[in-house]
Amino acid sequence: MYLKQLIKYTCFVALLFVLSCTGNKAPVTPAAPPVKVTVEPVKLADAVYYDEYPATVNPLNQVDLRPQVSGFIAGVYFKDGESVKNGQLLYSIDAQLYAANYQQAVANLSVQEANLNKAQKDANRFHELDKNDAVAKQLVDNADAALEVARKQVDASKANIEAVQTNLRYTKVHAPFDGVIGISLVKTGAAVTAGQTLLNTISSVKEIAVDFNVDQKEIYRFTTLMNEKQKTTDSTFILAFGKDVYPFPGKISLLDRAVNPQTGTIKARLIFPNNKNLLVAGMNGTIRVKVSTATKSILIPFKAVTEQLGEFFVYVASDSNKVSQRRVVLGKQIGKDVIVKDGLKDNEMIAVQGVQNLREGATIDATK
Repeated sequence: MYLKQLIKYTCFVALLFVLSCTGNKAPVTPAAPPVKVTVEPVKLADAVYYDEYPATVNPLNQVDLRPQVSGFIAGVYFKDGESVKNGQLLYSIDAQLYAANYQQAVANLSVQEANLNKAQKDANRFHELDKNDAVAKQLVDNADAALEVARKQVDASKANIEAVQTNLRYTKVHAPFDGVIGISLVKTGAAVTAGQTLLNTISSVKEIAVDFNVDQKEIYRFTTLMNEKQKTTDSTFILAFGKDVYPFPGKISLLDRAVNPQTGTIKARLIFPNNKNLLVAGMNGTIRVKVSTATKSILIPFKAVTEQLGEFFVYVASDSNKVSQRRVVLGKQIGKDVIVKDGLKDNEMIAVQGVQNLREGATIDATK
């Protein structure tokens, strides 16, 4: 009985001793486990990317068809939206009045030529009499004056014939060049007014222009491209409509004559082949201009970059399996990669996956 009490007392004293020894010390925190990340070496590569510009498709040649004489439409000789050839008859205007005017002008010329013939004979007769002093000088002068008037009237009649003949010819409206004609705005029997009524619009399609604006700082670049690419067509200029890419590359044709002072931009024009009529005037798309850097650039996955207060950082791994945060200067993003202008060197190891769990000086469990 006494022995059991002694053992209990001894255990109690030992427990108090242990508690007194540990009562004022903080508990020990275990070390954080390494962060699992994937690392890749930084490498130099050829950086090829595209600058993009909003663009509009325009025909190289387009004309609004308007009548040059007034009248009523006598015929329409095409189908809306079809291809037409240079010189093809498109419209005719009732020509009865203009044909009558032409016949009248021809008849008037005959009358004036007869008057000229008579005046010429009168003048010859008076000059013969004048040689023998058988007629007054005034009558001779009058005959010469009448002859000159007859000649002028003949010239005027010929000019009138040309005018009415031109009006008669203008009753036929022909295609001024090869192209595609739009939907007719007039039908047979419609009244049209010279120079005012819009009949239709025709535009060229075999080659088509694509216009876009570039900053004035890029004039030298595009002038150089124009001089280098004017004789060839390669993949420098690509036209896209959303995800759809036009299958044929274009070539740069010209820069506009002056910079727009309000926007500080200048219009550039590309020419694309359009034999399959895939491009239609008025379409909006995106021009992609290929850029190839003269020297190799540092490219890293964009997912390796973190942003803090507008600055960009990557985590660089050391030989001791720790990472340090380093600020970098980014360039153009190319797909899933991005160009690093400053901050990294070739062959340095950076974390590309798991970076959201990293902090400065963190220990890592790296896989490649």
